Amino acid sequence: MQIIDNSAAESAADGFYRIALGVEYKGSRYRGWQRQASGVRTVQETLEDALGKVANAPVSLMCAGRTDAGVHACGQVVHFDTQAERSMKAWVMGANINLPHDVSVTWAKVMPPHFHARFKAIARRYRYVIYNDQIRPAHLGEEITWNHRPLDVTRMAAAAQALVGTHDFSAFRAGQCQAKSPIKQLHHLRVTQHGKMIVIDIRANAFLHHMVRNIAGVLMTIGTGERPIEWAGEVLESRVRRTGGVTAHPFGLYLVQVEYRDEFPLPERYIGPHFLTGFDTLADVTDSIC
Repeated sequence: MQIIDNSAAESAADGFYRIALGVEYKGSRYRGWQRQASGVRTVQETLEDALGKVANAPVSLMCAGRTDAGVHACGQVVHFDTQAERSMKAWVMGANINLPHDVSVTWAKVMPPHFHARFKAIARRYRYVIYNDQIRPAHLGEEITWNHRPLDVTRMAAAAQALVGTHDFSAFRAGQCQAKSPIKQLHHLRVTQHGKMIVIDIRANAFLHHMVRNIAGVLMTIGTGERPIEWAGEVLESRVRRTGGVTAHPFGLYLVQVEYRDEFPLPERYIGPHFLTGFDTLADVTDSIC
């Protein structure tokens, strides 16, 4: 069984291979990514169980971003260590055979032992998808956030610019957030419209708990005209969570990309979610990291 390359040889020196996987999932049925002691269904537990059947041994996963209950992923990256020798195709196909319909492994690659899905990531990217119409949609109900009030995308896009850059995002941070620092570098924050869909595309070095959903809540409030464009910057400067209004619904939020330095080349896929890939104006543009 041939899986040896330079990374594999380095990784296998102590008898273990470090395998990275690309994962996508619909988060509606899960209580978030992270395995929980209470026994509730999580993405981590579901994927570990499937991979354990392929490895014929327990598998423990580390992920790039611990998504909340109801949040989806198109570009999650995970890694695990194993002594099992399997081809990359076997890891992908074997896992998918044992996974439910709402979780899929998209690729697998042997990595050097110093690779870490979470701690070696240099940027993460999310998309928040809003369906803006007076009538509730019968389709995609758990994959988009429905807002019945007319939203002005121009106002939302203008307000978003106050948040780009390196700031203290305490006002957009959940009370239970465990991050050591509220200071994050937001590389881009774009708001675009595609028919009845409005997409908030946000990329940063890292995110606080509920940060994207709280930003989406502020931008939608501005989009309705309830608050002025300047309010986004005022919320940011306040550094107080209660000034920022409600936290937007988790449905509609997708982890779409995780980035690493060139020493860790990973397979590339289109930026999701799947139902947006036909929009030419969503063509990917990756900002450089200073």
